[in-house]
Amino acid sequence: MEGPSFHTFEFDKTKGQHILKNPMIVKAIIDKSAIRSTDIVLEIGPGTGNLTMGLLEKAKKVIAIELDPRMVAEITKRVRASPYNKNFEVICGDVLHIELPFFDICVSNIPYQISSPLVFKLLTHRPIFRCAVLMFQREFAMRLVARPGSEFYCRLSCNTQLLARVDHLLKVSKNNFRPPPKVESSVVRIEPRNPVPEMNFTEWDGFVRICFMRKNKTLGAIFKQKSIVEMLEKNYVLLREANGEGPDMEEFKVKLGKIVQDFALNDLRGNKMDLDDILNAIAVFNRHGIHFA
Repeated sequence: MEGPSFHTFEFDKTKGQHILKNPMIVKAIIDKSAIRSTDIVLEIGPGTGNLTMGLLEKAKKVIAIELDPRMVAEITKRVRASPYNKNFEVICGDVLHIELPFFDICVSNIPYQISSPLVFKLLTHRPIFRCAVLMFQREFAMRLVARPGSEFYCRLSCNTQLLARVDHLLKVSKNNFRPPPKVESSVVRIEPRNPVPEMNFTEWDGFVRICFMRKNKTLGAIFKQKSIVEMLEKNYVLLREANGEGPDMEEFKVKLGKIVQDFALNDLRGNKMDLDDILNAIAVFNRHGIHFA
């Protein structure tokens, strides 16, 4: 994803960016961000600084992270010639491999290929920021906001919605870019949950990963698969040994099947389970010494 703007855009061949050319879309993104005059705004991938200039008009400060040194020079030159030079900072580096600065809100049109790792880097950033307004490829955005039963509902949906409230704000046609990309885009608002849910995220993700390996299959069928049973049994045995407990006399496969059956998990399907369903299922397994981390 890249950076929208009010001005003329040039296509950055080095990054494959498709630059927004519609100033009304740029204005809509900034308006929907609800930036306060006291906000420090983080922008990722500002390019030549078109979105940046609009953000600077609203925010106390804009911190931009840009990978391409040529774009860093370009945006620095552009802001220096504006009234906002003292309110701007640019960091040259890969956003996925540097420590993020403090910020109140993130507004960006980032490269699509870093969408997933960037979302989770933002959601694990501390201190918690107010929100992020980001442009994504339409299909990725639909997965972020998808609800149980939707064709787009997946592991990404569950993991993101556990940590944040996610809302679709705006559809952006490919005709609004120069040159037009092959895909449509969407703007999404991500608001981290505060306080953070009290749970082991690695445990959560391990369970969700299993459920969405075959998201249309029932848990009853999934937890009969040899590879799943063997993996969970290994965890189970190691934990018992770590806790100084002897071997369980009940065959693990039988034990696992009883849990799935007795606690009405048998007919649940990954693509229909909401966050509470997932949390309840993990709690049931954990109570019986079965872990997914």
